[in-house]
Amino acid sequence: MDDSTLLAELLPTAERLVDRHLGMAKEWFPHDLVEWRPPPPRSRSEADDLVPVGVGSALFVNLLTEDNLPYYFASIDNLFGRDGAWGYWTRRWTAEEGRHSIVIRDYLIMAGHIDPVELERARMAQVTGGMTPQPTSIEDAFAYLALQELATRIAHHNTGKALPDEEGYTVMKRVAADENLHYLFYRDLVTAALEVDPSGMIEAIKRQTLKFEMPGAGIAGFAQHAKAIARAGIYDLAIHHDSILKPVILGHWDLDNRQGLTSTAAAARDRVVQFVTRMGRAARRAKEPKAETAVATAHR
Repeated sequence: MDDSTLLAELLPTAERLVDRHLGMAKEWFPHDLVEWRPPPPRSRSEADDLVPVGVGSALFVNLLTEDNLPYYFASIDNLFGRDGAWGYWTRRWTAEEGRHSIVIRDYLIMAGHIDPVELERARMAQVTGGMTPQPTSIEDAFAYLALQELATRIAHHNTGKALPDEEGYTVMKRVAADENLHYLFYRDLVTAALEVDPSGMIEAIKRQTLKFEMPGAGIAGFAQHAKAIARAGIYDLAIHHDSILKPVILGHWDLDNRQGLTSTAAAARDRVVQFVTRMGRAARRAKEPKAETAVATAHR
């Protein structure tokens, strides 16, 4: 099914999901969550002493990902268009995501957890580079955004739990709550698309599941930050399998029980189920000693 036809078919669903989102979303203000005070003058080494390395990496990556919002907006705006519920959602989502970068940066500067000079230089490099995932179809966008928003919610929430102060936990919990609403929007669009075009949607889920990566690939030192984040237990292979792949793909979307598909889509369904099972085994091995290659072998 081509993108314009699918958007037209799902417009009533999008309108309903936008209304639901507005009914569930709560107004909040970044200045209410962060106590304004003179930030302590700290070097990078002093900032590292305040939070574990993996938590500092999570804060760094989380914020720079939010800062790259202009390019995420451009991608979604080009796919969804500017009319009706689709355009309204894109603009509303953008406004909410922009607030996330405001409150996280306010918190980091006030708490002194990150060197502000390093942070600003990284922001300039990240936004100038403008690297983001580029789904090539509406169905690919739905699948990727559902998985990505849930992954982001988990990463934000786990980062907050690992912070040493209540203020940081409150900030990250508030941001995670927004991300969860964004996840629900895209999750349920995928559910609806599976009824309208099951074969096309399942093929998109396969593509996005097998090549999924967290946003932030353009951040300097991203691979090293990702390893530190995994070691800190904020986001790792086991979390990706247990909290995203299994409950969403096999649970909510019930992919392994989908029938009436084209032969290509049926093969895609089986490939995804096989992949999730393999990821589960790799996640269990990753918890054992000397399992450094678990993530790599899961993708073979």
